[in-house]
Amino acid sequence: MHDALLPDPAQWRVLPPGLRRLRRALLIVGAVPVVALTLLITAAFGGWPWILITVAPILVTGWLWRSIGLRWQAWRYAEREDDLLISRGVLTRRLIVVPYGRMQLVDVTAGPLARRFGIAKVQLHTAAADSDAIIPGLAPDEAARLRDALTERGEARSAGL
Repeated sequence: MHDALLPDPAQWRVLPPGLRRLRRALLIVGAVPVVALTLLITAAFGGWPWILITVAPILVTGWLWRSIGLRWQAWRYAEREDDLLISRGVLTRRLIVVPYGRMQLVDVTAGPLARRFGIAKVQLHTAAADSDAIIPGLAPDEAARLRDALTERGEARSAGL
């Protein structure tokens, strides 16, 4: 069922896979030493109960791998005439609506790992202290385009106040 207040599903933009790849790479970097350590413990002590020590981190890594994919799929954003919509969340869906006239700053950041994976983060700052309007994992070109478009729309809306 489509909500009449939300844009057409075709208007939602999704994140490119760079953020998912980055988070999964970090997961593997953290999981490999843990699994290796549990394998050493199992080899040293042997026996049936010790195998569970190795299986547990493998199962947790698999669950986290899937969770990263689900969270990545849940991020969406849509540019409407008067505001920007950001939707995220797997179990609890969250819809953030940022009116262009309320935006004070549009921040684009990319740390060393993000640059290596070809992604950037766009963060919108408003007068609200608890503003968490963030769109992570955008391609740098799309992040720059969105920053420029939002800044232009924000200036046009605030000039009309």
